[in-house]
Parts: sequence; C-alpha cells; structure tokens
Amino acid sequence: MDPLDSAVQNKINQWLSGSYDDDTKAEIQEKLDAEKFDELTDAFYKDLEFGTGGLRGIMGVGSNRVNKYTFGMATQGLSNFLKKQYQDEEISVVIAHDCRNNSVQLANVVANVFSANGIKVYFFDALRPTPELSYAIRELGCKSGVMLTASHNPKEYNGYKAYGADGGQLVAPQDKMVMEEVQSIASVDEVKFERNNDLIEMIGADMDEKYLNELVSLSVSKDAIKRQKDMKIVFSPIHGTSRKLVPDVLERFGFENLILVEEQMTADGDFPTVVYPNPEEKEALNMALEKARDTGADLVMATDPDADRVGIAVRNTEGELVLLNGNQTGSLLINYMLEAWEKAGKITGNEYIVKTVVTSYIIDRIADKKGVECFNTLTGFKYIGELMTKLEGKKQFIAGGEESYGYLVGDHVRDKDAVISCAMIAEMAAFYKDQGSSLYEALLDMYVEYGLFREDLKSVYKKGKSGAEEIKKMMMNFRANPPEKLAGSQVVIIKDYQSSKEKNIATGEVTDIDLPKSNVLQFITEDGSIVSVRPSGTEPKIKFYCSVNVNLMSADDYSPAVATLDKKIDVMIEALSS
Repeated sequence: MDPLDSAVQNKINQWLSGSYDDDTKAEIQEKLDAEKFDELTDAFYKDLEFGTGGLRGIMGVGSNRVNKYTFGMATQGLSNFLKKQYQDEEISVVIAHDCRNNSVQLANVVANVFSANGIKVYFFDALRPTPELSYAIRELGCKSGVMLTASHNPKEYNGYKAYGADGGQLVAPQDKMVMEEVQSIASVDEVKFERNNDLIEMIGADMDEKYLNELVSLSVSKDAIKRQKDMKIVFSPIHGTSRKLVPDVLERFGFENLILVEEQMTADGDFPTVVYPNPEEKEALNMALEKARDTGADLVMATDPDADRVGIAVRNTEGELVLLNGNQTGSLLINYMLEAWEKAGKITGNEYIVKTVVTSYIIDRIADKKGVECFNTLTGFKYIGELMTKLEGKKQFIAGGEESYGYLVGDHVRDKDAVISCAMIAEMAAFYKDQGSSLYEALLDMYVEYGLFREDLKSVYKKGKSGAEEIKKMMMNFRANPPEKLAGSQVVIIKDYQSSKEKNIATGEVTDIDLPKSNVLQFITEDGSIVSVRPSGTEPKIKFYCSVNVNLMSADDYSPAVATLDKKIDVMIEALSS
C-alpha cells in the first residue's frame, strides 16, 4: 500500500515539477525523505479554502498551507475581481499586517501581485491594527484592502482578510464573486508575481495622525477625564499591533497614568508570554492582572494581535480584580454612550446602535428606553459594517458590538476597533469614578435598572465526517421537532434564519426575517430566555448561545441571582445538546 493517497501524491508532484522556488521544493523533498507522510497529507490533501472572510491556516509548504503561493493565488483572484468590477476606474488597495511570523514577506507578495496587475497599492510601512486598515481604505478612496492577520489563533497561523470599498469585510454578493475568481485560478502560473514599484506607495505616520485625530474627536466626557487624569490604567497589546496607537490615543484623551506590561510591548509572532494571544482567555491577561495588583490600578485592558478586540478587568466592590466578559463590556459601553449622548442633548430620534443576534439583549432594552433604534444582525462584525454603510447619511450611528469582545464607537471604520474601544472604556471608567462610582458598580446599577442578563456560549464538538453528519442531523431535528419548553418555560417564538421566518407558537403567525439567510435557529421562551443554535463555519462543533434574565431589586441580590441564572443555562444546554 502506498504511504500517500494518489491525489496527495499527484499534488506533491505538481509542486515538485511546477513553477515553485527551489527552497519550497527542497522542503517538500526533505519531508518525503523523512517519511513525514501524515504531515504531507495534511499539507496537500486539499487547497486552502478562500472563504467569505478570506484565508486562514497554518504556515508552511503545501496547497493547504499559508505561503506565498496560496496568498499569491488569492491576490490574483481578488485582482481579477476588482478589474472586472471597476473596468473604467482607477483601482487602488491598502495592505496592512500584524505581528505574525512571515507577515512582512507575505505582505510584500500581496503587494507584488496587486502591482503586477496594474493596481495601485498603499502599503503600510510597518505593522498596523485592522481598524486602521479599514480607516485607510475609506480615507484614500480605495476599492479594496487586505489585512494579513490570524487574529487570536496560535502562533503557527497566519491569515488574509479581504475588504471592500466601504472599509468593511466583503459581504454578499461580492464575497462569493471573489471566492469564485480565486477558485478559478487553476495554476500558480496564472499568478503575476513581478513587482511594479511605480505602483507601490508607502504610508504610515500621516495616516496614524488622521486616524488618531478622528478617535480623539469622539470623546464625550473631557471634563471627567481632566479630573481623573491620574486614574491608573494597565495596558497590554499582547505583543501585537496596538502597542503604539493605544498608548497614543489614551495620552491624547488626557490620561497621564498609563502602566504598560513591558514584557508584552514587543511585537513578536511567537507570543512568548502567553499560550494563546486571545483576550477572551483569562491566561492571556495574567501578566496585566499581576501588574494591576502590584500598582493598585483601577482598570486593565488587553488587545488581541490585530487590535480589533479587547478584554478588560475592573475592581469589584471588595476591591478584587474581576474579568468582564464581552457581553458585559459591550453593554456597559453602549449604555455609557447613550447616557452621555442623552446628557449632551444629542438624541434626536434618528440615532441607532447595532449588535448581533447572539449578543446580550439588555442592549435592546437600554436602546428602547433611550429612544434609540437597536438593529440586530447575523453573527460577524461584517454584517454590522454592512448595515452602517447602508444607513450612512440617513441615520446617525453611535456604537455597536458583539459578544466576542469586538466593539465600535463612531463611524470612522467598518470593523470592530479595539483602539477607540480602549479609549472609550478608559473614558467611561473616568466618568463613573468622577461620580464616586466605578465600572463594576455601574454594571450593577445597569442590571438593577434594566434587569440582570446572563449569557453563556457552550460548544459541543463532533469530530470527523460522522460528526459533521451528526451536527447536520441535530439541526434538522431542531427544525422538525423544536423544544416545547426550555428550563420549564414555554417556547413562544421560533426564528429560523435559514428560511428567514419567525413563528409565533401561540397564534401560528409567521413573519419574515429581513436578514441574509444563515443556518441559525433561535428559541425564545415566555420568560424572555433566548437560545441561539448554529453550527460553526470553521470547526467541527455546534454552538449554543444562551441568554437568560431576571429582574434585580438591588445590587445586593446580584451574586445569588447570577448563581440561579447560571444553573438555568446549564439545564437548557443539557436539554438541547444531549
């Protein structure tokens, strides 16, 4: 029996005999000689898929790996799309990258291919955050942009995120059109790799200045910051792109007591001080928390490598540092923005906020009370950006966010922005401190006013081909036999985003859901609990997003109420996933 599948062997032979460089061929041959057949199979058994968000994968040689050839083919496909889409217009793009290993070399490959196709390239001179790429696309009037990042994935990964002319990630129908162009590249010989230096312009400090000035203009509590300028803030970029811009913007906002986690200020794609560079994980904030304990800081903030997400910690009523989850931070931030706008007399009835369907519904309640429209989109910030572009010039965007630690204040970009988020979270902390309160106490006050909302996400893994079939069957069964009750409460509404229908169980009335189709189900119960079920698009798992709530009479009731709601979530998950 051959050690390698024939299809894998054929693909390897294509690379060994094709237009690939000698180093690539030598590395493949070394793996063959060392009989690393499992490794070779994984690297060549398929092509790295260009999905709706671009590419992401492990770096290395092979068709299923991130390398200059897979990125070159992706860029050739995107170039072909742009030239068809904008036939009689000058086409320009922006390229940025984060701190990932090989990002500089790969970004140059992307620039080479764009320029070889006659496309003008604005190329950031060093690593920059994802939101600044979005800002630059809009500022420079470009047709597209590429961000090289694998977000919070482990160090072995890199990725390629494609953006449209509005500064947002590609959405339908353009995302599918680009995918088709990329898939139609049959051979690396179709890729134009020859760099045209005349079409490449380096950008950097000037764009930083414009971007930072835009962020500073969004401050709404300048007087509170002046009085609380000495508030101690600990910050870490976790070796990523925000290491310069977040300290800069905090200083420009007026904060004078920023404490940096020096060990994590160096840009390093190996992320040597953390297991995963993910601010959703407590471990990633350990060094920042330790620094805050040593210095008595009020607030801890840490961003992911491409600076589009931020995790925070605050002091509770006992003075202990506690981490807030994405729903808590997002709810606090939007509540603060709406309060500040209301206080400034800026609410006219034409303002709106945006969140995703799996993000805390306390935000809907807050917006309703403040007379601000709250839109719910499908999961993924690109849908928030798409809605912002649709409403540009018609309604005033204040803020938006999603439960996975991504927020946006202001309409300067079309993606989540951890740089402005850090600035506004710090301003929010200063605002409440100026009132003799704290962010934690503001959280409790919000729960007393609007109800205690508790959310959790549980993922159930189903490995392999049989697992994928099992997940498919689970979704079919939920549609055919939806639960009648969840944790003792009657299911009253079922939303099926795949059929775009919402059904009222009591009346039998069916209404349309005005969102793109997506394989998501929502069950809403009589007591206001919401469970959203969706298979992951990238991993062999099915996700259950649970949201439960209860009225809170006083802040003293918070801890026992949390324990009760958490048990309720566990009961729901057990019933649905078993």
